[in-house]
Amino acid sequence: MMKRFLEFIIKAFGAINELVGKAASWLTLILVLLVCYNVLMRKVFDTADAWRGELEWHLFALIFLLGAGYALKHERHVRVDLFYSKYKPKDKALTDLIGGLVFLIPWCVLVIYYAWSFAKGAWVINEGSSNTDGLPYRFFIKFAISIGIGLLLLQAIASIAESVLVLIGADSLNKEE
Repeated sequence: MMKRFLEFIIKAFGAINELVGKAASWLTLILVLLVCYNVLMRKVFDTADAWRGELEWHLFALIFLLGAGYALKHERHVRVDLFYSKYKPKDKALTDLIGGLVFLIPWCVLVIYYAWSFAKGAWVINEGSSNTDGLPYRFFIKFAISIGIGLLLLQAIASIAESVLVLIGADSLNKEE
C-alpha cells in the first residue's frame, strides 16, 4: 500500500514538472527571438523600449523558476559531487532523503511563504514598472516565484518518495519515464 502511494506521488508530481518544464522550455525560444529583436532595434534603428528589456528578464525568470522542478526531476541541478558519484544506490538514496528533508523542503516552504507575501503586497498596490514605458502588473512575475518554488517542492517530495522506495528495497521508478 505504501509502495503504491509513493509510486503515485513520484509519477504524479513528476508528470506535472515534466509538462511545466517542457512548456517553459519554449520560453527560451521566445527569449532568444526577443533578444535578437532588441539588439536589432538598438544597433540598427537606435531605439530601445524599457518594456522589451523588462520582458527579457521576466522571461528569463520564468524559464528558471518553472524549470527548477524539471531540472531536479532529471538530476540537472547543481550538486557538489565530491563523494556522491561513488556512493552505492542506497547511500545515494539516504543522502537525497536527508538533504531533501533537512534542507530542500524547509527552504522551499520558507521561500514560498515569503515570496507569496511579497507578491501579495505588489498585487495590493498594483505594482508596475518604475519606467514610464515599462511593464505593468509586476505582481505576476512575483507570484511566479511561489509557483516555481512550489513546483520544486513537489519534485522534492517525489525525490524523497523515490529515496524511500530505494531504502526499503522496492524497485525505484525510472526517472526518465
